[in-house]
Amino acid sequence: MIMWRFLRPDAMAVWRNSEALRRLERYRGIIDQTRWAKYLLAKDIECPIPLDTSTDKLWAAHDELSRSFAAYVRSVDEGEERRGPADGLSFLDLKIELANRILQSCHFCERRCGVDRTRGSTGWCRLGRESRVSSAFLHTGEEAPLVPSGTIFFASCCFGCVFCQNDDISTNPLSGRVVTARGLAQLAESLFGEGALNINYVGGDPIPNTHTILESLRYQTSNVTQLWNSNLYCSVETMKLLVDVFDVWLPDFKYGNDECARRLSGVKNYFEVVSRNHLMAYNSGEVIVRHLVLPNHLECCTIPILEWIAENMPNCMVNIMGQYRPEHKVRRSPQSYPDISRHVSREEMRVAFETAERLGICYAPVS
Repeated sequence: MIMWRFLRPDAMAVWRNSEALRRLERYRGIIDQTRWAKYLLAKDIECPIPLDTSTDKLWAAHDELSRSFAAYVRSVDEGEERRGPADGLSFLDLKIELANRILQSCHFCERRCGVDRTRGSTGWCRLGRESRVSSAFLHTGEEAPLVPSGTIFFASCCFGCVFCQNDDISTNPLSGRVVTARGLAQLAESLFGEGALNINYVGGDPIPNTHTILESLRYQTSNVTQLWNSNLYCSVETMKLLVDVFDVWLPDFKYGNDECARRLSGVKNYFEVVSRNHLMAYNSGEVIVRHLVLPNHLECCTIPILEWIAENMPNCMVNIMGQYRPEHKVRRSPQSYPDISRHVSREEMRVAFETAERLGICYAPVS
């Protein structure tokens, strides 16, 4: 039995609601080795058709398997014995094939550039087929239940946040070193061996690297939580590939409306896309939502987001973050972004916390 390390009192003190552990019950089970990471279970399910079939038929098979897979996960969680790895092609192999097909007319994110990244064309993220890892290490600065986290930072991003605090990574597709699927799996296994409670894919953003990440799961063997840490501006196709193999989600919910998202991150249809994806994550796994409070954006962003979460995702946790600072383009040209050219105030954070309290949200005030 592995020690349940995140129960240490100093870490759990930041979680205001005693319900936090219940809301991460499956994650705890994986750490205790009483439950199986979903990516391993996906290897148990046989793919019924050859992978050189048409894309439409592959998706039809995928969606049918996804429905039955959810029932399989529940049964194994309830004590039924695992079937063991499939003799031939698996559900995971099918997902990898579909990811590689998306790469040929890329729509991993909702920008849907449509370029063929397998032939060197690049879209918004400026990435071709190759993925680059900027750094990978045991992270002790994540949310308390996740520490220590085996964090893997990818280069590039599908957002253009004017206040990005990781702009050296997110705006430079050549940051770090090229990593293959096998190499990524080796990184993950090494981090788990060092004591990681989860494998945490972040960046930049993991979205443009979905194909490499999914293929790496073919070569991973450890029973460790797979965690998707993202702006969650994924296409619905990408979300369908991810929901069956990721156990915990750590998504950003940045904006409560489309105009703020367009002006500050350069994306369209933000609220529709990201709320849809949050619901898909919530209905398939355990979720800790991150919301970074922006100065002067309580009424347009923070409060609407918290109200939406309370109504639609009542059993998730929210990390309400107060560490905003004017960085990247805001730091260089504060007059262009007067609303966010300062740090968030104590009063703004007080209102954010009181709103969460009023709505009954399990939140973590981390500043």
